[in-house]
Amino acid sequence: MARLLGVDIPNRKKIEYSLRYVYGIGPTRSRSVLEEAQIDPNLRTQDLSEQDLSKIMNVILERKYLVEGDLRRDVTANLKRLQSIRSYRGLRHQRGLPVRGQRTITNARTRKGGRKTVGVVRNK
Repeated sequence: MARLLGVDIPNRKKIEYSLRYVYGIGPTRSRSVLEEAQIDPNLRTQDLSEQDLSKIMNVILERKYLVEGDLRRDVTANLKRLQSIRSYRGLRHQRGLPVRGQRTITNARTRKGGRKTVGVVRNK
């Protein structure tokens, strides 16, 4: 497996898709990085040389993209800020409820977790 910015990226996939394993690099950013590094997006990761990998790394660092640890730290700092100022969004994050106005009476199982049955427990 090739290693890029501290992340193992899969060898057998095309480099355009392998780059997406780095937190903070999605489809659009992946394509633009490869275009600037002048690397064919259809090449497999295992076919790249160390020189090509360093080109990709340099492009990411030159453009000052927030990736991996820095981006994770930034996101958690934003969530902590919202929680500390006691904003509505911060409270929703704290309570594990949907943040963006979705209904909670019926859906929201992904955010709330499994159903918790409330009722009378009968002994036999």
